[in-house]
Amino acid sequence: MTIEMNIDQKLSEFPRARLMTEITPVERLDRLSDQLGIDLWLKRDDLTGLSFGGNKTRQLEFYFGEALQQQADTVLITGAVQSNFVRTAAAAAARLGMKSVLQLEERVPGMGEQYYRSGNVLLAKILGAEHMHFPVGEDEVGADNALHDRAAQLVAAGHRPYVIHLGIDHPPLGALGYVQGGAELGAQISDFDAAVVPSGSGSTHGGFLTGLRLSGAQAPVYGICVRRDQAQQHARMEKVLGKLATLMGFDPAIVLNSINVWDGALAPGYGQVGQGTRDALTLMARTEGIFLDPVYSAKTFAGLMGLLDEGVISKGQKVVMLHTGGLPALFGYQEVLESI
Repeated sequence: MTIEMNIDQKLSEFPRARLMTEITPVERLDRLSDQLGIDLWLKRDDLTGLSFGGNKTRQLEFYFGEALQQQADTVLITGAVQSNFVRTAAAAAARLGMKSVLQLEERVPGMGEQYYRSGNVLLAKILGAEHMHFPVGEDEVGADNALHDRAAQLVAAGHRPYVIHLGIDHPPLGALGYVQGGAELGAQISDFDAAVVPSGSGSTHGGFLTGLRLSGAQAPVYGICVRRDQAQQHARMEKVLGKLATLMGFDPAIVLNSINVWDGALAPGYGQVGQGTRDALTLMARTEGIFLDPVYSAKTFAGLMGLLDEGVISKGQKVVMLHTGGLPALFGYQEVLESI
């Protein structure tokens, strides 16, 4: 089933805070293309701007659009200690004259002092964010409830808070940013054979897939699992895509049959750096001079190479990988990476 939609017109129906000034480039990786035997291109969403860039900028345009529509003065959000989402939210809040409350969850065990002080944590402090902590890493409902408890305190103090939810039961407003991103890529480079993206919350993966399909592109999109195993992530993607279809008003069958997730690069777990992630990170840096982050983009590149090894991606194919940024996390992972 195929359908084409005027994506710009549809997205204009949703409130949006403009946090990006231009589209991000797509560039060919010549040396890696030769080394891997594919025609490899990189969609540079590490260059979205706003506090070191990254994919979260696109998502936050729609969350902050709704927050501004509601005349909120404070935004609350939850994520891992080295979350790029919460750091970018703090930057967006600063740009728009709002306060930010960032809840940091304990998702990654066994990390050293740098993890809790450097990288995104340091940047968020510079941005003036309020920090709070949540001791569990796999309780999305509980984390959201903790934000609502803080929001209630803010209301009592005369503020107008807006909560950006983590849980799957809320409308995936952030995915709208990647509906735009997928359509943007389709306009830049339409003849690719496969795309590879990280798959965590599902907003980037789901939006990107939807944007491509609604703009007429039919190449497979492979989501590389960065937080959950393949079965769990496939179920999550079904929910995200179903909610996104309802939000935008299209038949979910257009995208539900296009879910491809792969978890061969996930081990040893979310936010943990296995050998494949290390190898991918160093290969990209030493071959193309481009840095990847250890949580999302390095695992995505490791996944791309895994799909190539398994023959899912074939030699000679034109492949686009989405670079989601997250580079400040490199400094939070210094104790893990300095032995490379």
